[in-house]
Amino acid sequence: MTRPLRGLILAVQFLTRIPTPQIRDFHEDDIGRSAPWFPAVGLLVGAAVAVPVELLSDRPQLAALAGLVVWVWITGALHIDGLGDVADALGASHRDPARYAAALKDPHMGAFGVVTVVLQLIAKFVLLSEAAHQDLTWVLVLVPAWARWISLALPRLTTSLQAGLGERFGGQITWPTVAVWAVALSVASVLTSPVLLVAIPLAGAVALYWHRRLGGVSGDGLGASTEIAESLLLIALIAPTLS
Repeated sequence: MTRPLRGLILAVQFLTRIPTPQIRDFHEDDIGRSAPWFPAVGLLVGAAVAVPVELLSDRPQLAALAGLVVWVWITGALHIDGLGDVADALGASHRDPARYAAALKDPHMGAFGVVTVVLQLIAKFVLLSEAAHQDLTWVLVLVPAWARWISLALPRLTTSLQAGLGERFGGQITWPTVAVWAVALSVASVLTSPVLLVAIPLAGAVALYWHRRLGGVSGDGLGASTEIAESLLLIALIAPTLS
């Protein structure tokens, strides 16, 4: 198996529940090498969400529910779990990176995490419903891709707080990789919905937030950033149609 194909398969395995061929002779470094394929996996996730939303678009609320269920299932709630953990850790850390790292190790989810996850799911439901109503279904394909591009760019824009998956991914990501995906997704956005180009400055804003809040980003922070970026991009997508 060629290295690029191996990296894509591992990225799909790590970020989704999509069945893939078995990878033999797995090495720990393979996880990091899969990172450049994250936006491609985002396109797969976006396509999977768009299909039920399009099929049920004449009933926007049902379409939103079906799309949200697919979104959560296909990703295994990976980033939602990170969002809940980060919400709890931020609530307990009081801007102290050491306390933040300690709170992330607690396997239990507290009130901050539960409320944040519930609000995130409600937000996505409402935004998907509006997207279905406004006939923006197929543009949804780009939203998870841009969000994962942001998680790809963050390790280059700020530092890793601790050893772990986030640091492993960051070590394999180069500026050329970030730039190539930025150009590819920008071209697709210009042809479909230019407002999604807001993802580029959004990446800088998210990196600045983590830098000022904690001095860097953790692996869970990358997952949480992906979730929040998806909601913000959905808002950007439907906002022009609300006026």
